[in-house]
Amino acid sequence: MKTDLNYIKKLLKILESGEINEIEIEEEGTRVRVVKSKPQDAPQMITYATPPMQQAPQAAAPVPAAAPTAPAAKTEEKKQNVSASGKELIEVRSPIVGTFYRAPSPNADPYVAVGQQVSKGNILCIIEAMKLMNEIECEYEGKITKILVENAQPVEYNQVLFLVEPN
Repeated sequence: MKTDLNYIKKLLKILESGEINEIEIEEEGTRVRVVKSKPQDAPQMITYATPPMQQAPQAAAPVPAAAPTAPAAKTEEKKQNVSASGKELIEVRSPIVGTFYRAPSPNADPYVAVGQQVSKGNILCIIEAMKLMNEIECEYEGKITKILVENAQPVEYNQVLFLVEPN
């Protein structure tokens, strides 16, 4: 898919000229999604992602039906999950769209494991986005109770990655 400025301009004109509020196109590993926020507003480009070339081709993951209603500024939020000990669990969420990695390299040990104690500032994982490795740090002290994403799996913005039981 040729993803140049003229191509994106054509997508924007399609949105401006009709009743369509959203266009998403995925071809040859490149995804472009354009959403018109309000009928009177100009369309905005929301997502543009190209997966890394070294990965083996994977089946396309289902696209969620609705985008998050309010973007979160933090990478972690408290939710109403409760552990076996009765403590409220903390959901660690992805701050970006990308590919989740549990370790810094394929032969290295994972940053964290289920049952491991973590402190504020500990690296939990890496999310690769546009060939940049983004380290996701823990913002709480506690114990990892569940890892909800497999290694090298694509993740969406605000997707829950870990459940942490606070100390």
